[in-house]
Amino acid sequence: MSSQEHERNGRDAHGAVPYIPLSPEAESASDGQSIGSLVSQATQHLSTLVRAEVELAKSEVMGEVKKGAKGSVFFIVAGVIGLYSSFFFFFFLGELLSEWLKRWAAFGIVFLLMLLVAGLFGLLGYRKVKKIRAPERTITSVKDTAAALKPRRDTVPEHS
Repeated sequence: MSSQEHERNGRDAHGAVPYIPLSPEAESASDGQSIGSLVSQATQHLSTLVRAEVELAKSEVMGEVKKGAKGSVFFIVAGVIGLYSSFFFFFFLGELLSEWLKRWAAFGIVFLLMLLVAGLFGLLGYRKVKKIRAPERTITSVKDTAAALKPRRDTVPEHS
């Protein structure tokens, strides 16, 4: 259901979503109104409710997208290291190791070290992206709204 909790107010009122007041005063105000007026109000409230749900979904999804973007930075770092591998440093390391090992073994060790560093940054990126969650508040709110809009069935009379 829509409530004041779902209303977002920015400094410039951008993104503010009106809400449907859920108070007893609103129920008693409908006395004496025509059916057309009541249907119009119900349509307006339903439209407001749908807009509020969409706005809530957008705000939750944007928060998760920002987390994903931050996590993707680790993937970018892993890619840069994997592709360029700090060429001169690793070449130096290979040459240094070749003083004690055969040259091919020294450069093989350096290559494995480069892959290990790239894998580490890839793992860090994966862990950040894995923390992205589904918009739980939106899902709950949509389920509650759908349940409220379903027609209620009175008790079914039992057949004798």
